[in-house]
Amino acid sequence: MRKYLSAVGGLALLGVAAFGGTATAQQQVTLDLWTIDDPGEYHYVLADEYMKAHPEVKINVRTVQFRDMVNDLARAIATGNAPDITYIDNPEVSLFASRKLLLDLKPMIEKSSIVKAADIYPGPLASVTYKDGIYGIPRGANTLALYYNADLFKQAGLDPDKPPQTWDELYETAKKLTDPAKNRYGLAFSAVGTEEGTFQFLPWVQMTGGDFNKLNTPGAAKALNLWKRILDEKLASPDTLIRSQYDSTATFNAGNAAMAISGPWELPRMSKEAKFDYRAALLPVPEAGATRASALGEGDNVILANTDQPEEAFKFVEFLYGNMNRVWNEFGYLPAANVKVDDPKYGPIYAVFAESMKYARNRGPNPDWPKISKAIQTAIQSTLTGQATAEDALQTAQGQIDGILN
Repeated sequence: MRKYLSAVGGLALLGVAAFGGTATAQQQVTLDLWTIDDPGEYHYVLADEYMKAHPEVKINVRTVQFRDMVNDLARAIATGNAPDITYIDNPEVSLFASRKLLLDLKPMIEKSSIVKAADIYPGPLASVTYKDGIYGIPRGANTLALYYNADLFKQAGLDPDKPPQTWDELYETAKKLTDPAKNRYGLAFSAVGTEEGTFQFLPWVQMTGGDFNKLNTPGAAKALNLWKRILDEKLASPDTLIRSQYDSTATFNAGNAAMAISGPWELPRMSKEAKFDYRAALLPVPEAGATRASALGEGDNVILANTDQPEEAFKFVEFLYGNMNRVWNEFGYLPAANVKVDDPKYGPIYAVFAESMKYARNRGPNPDWPKISKAIQTAIQSTLTGQATAEDALQTAQGQIDGILN
């Protein structure tokens, strides 16, 4: 990208406004694309396909670590080195859109014969909507479920056709499946102090009637105390505090955890690594009959407001959307729009995740989501490390979030 933004220090970089620009005529169009994918995954595969069909377009794909995307993008915008197109986690779209850093795609979408806003599911569409504009197009969606090792269930005398349905059943099942002599934990999940920790924890709060803006509740404290009990009794690895979802699920794939809370993005890897009968179930609820909830994950393809190739960038994003029917079988995402998935892989597991999507909720959205999420992460970490009780940690987080929202 060739247009520039004013630079200031730190995360305040996102306080700047984007300048518009008109593309200059070129024989070959070059687009810079940032992604959290590795080579061989979604953005790399589809960029290669697009370039083969459109030799006049060159797409430079760069991998940025998920946890670094917001800060790296902020710095790049301030110094004029930002990409034309990037992946953004869905709660971050309003952050960038509120600062006029993203291109409003609504006028282009209204003229598109491929992208139809009405076909995008409400949750994913809400994640890219800010005020009256649409600032991205979901590349797919995901949510959380409970993976479990059916072989280990049988060995422990448990019925693999009856996975745990409630929090108490989850605890008791994890206890029965934990075997220190075999270096096996009952459960794997991620409580890492990043957005992934928030992503994993919020559904537990939402199932009790709370949310990101209603944390200081008995139900939220019950959820966090259950996490602490699981860790204190070594039913999950101490590394739970520092491991990503990817690393936590690797424990499950290796047979060192009997259950794991994770998403459909793990299935391509799981099918290669897990040498046992793995299945999935909906997240357990606090008690029978309680409200279900799950996380709404995956991210959005957005175009930076200061791109000098807005039309070419949209054509590529449009191409990505047009291939959404492939995302489940090839990349481990759920479609974010009403498209037909032909012969879905892992049929029973697909059905579980498709059902879970009915209960998936957004994180936010809020322009100050990183600050809100940080308060939640701190509450989780301080409780699980014994620095504060769950009640005190959540009360502190509530005060911080109230200050942000007000």
